[in-house]
Amino acid sequence: MEAEREEDRAWKVVRSEPGPELILFKTRFDWLANPRNQKIMRAVILEARDWVNVVALTPQERIVMVSQFRFGVRQLSLEVPAGLVDPGETPLQAAIRELDEETGYTAREWKSLGWSFPNPAFLNNRMYNFLALDAQRTRSPHPEDGEDLETLELSLDEIQHAIQTDGMRNSNTLLALARVFDLRGEKNSMD
Repeated sequence: MEAEREEDRAWKVVRSEPGPELILFKTRFDWLANPRNQKIMRAVILEARDWVNVVALTPQERIVMVSQFRFGVRQLSLEVPAGLVDPGETPLQAAIRELDEETGYTAREWKSLGWSFPNPAFLNNRMYNFLALDAQRTRSPHPEDGEDLETLELSLDEIQHAIQTDGMRNSNTLLALARVFDLRGEKNSMD
């Protein structure tokens, strides 16, 4: 019964055509029929490569973070190390590479924290989250040409403070951290 209901609610793709290619995305235009009223609408889809987020914990239980300028909001953003999955790479391989490139840290143990759709309203990719345990700096970072990163090690209290004071607003980072920690802190508890 549930499968029928879901199938009845699916929007039928009437036609699809490629749009312009952008630096990080390909675009696609889909014309879809609304199952409720059969009206056709055009949707813009950004075809994106999958990406990864890494929650890296040091032996002292500090969290490895990066601060970097984000073009969309034109300000610095405090985030977990993250990046795109390269062609031919698994999400875990991408996570290991991104942690090393952005921070110079490597980890002895890796655990998958699952995946989610970053924004299924217009993106078609997946975001994979990983936990890197016993992370230690083994060399200098070697970021890509379009990156200028500062690496930080923060305690959970410092992370919670950054969230409470609007110092951390990247939703992908918040989701990755929330898969490991209770981020509410005392000020946000709903008791």
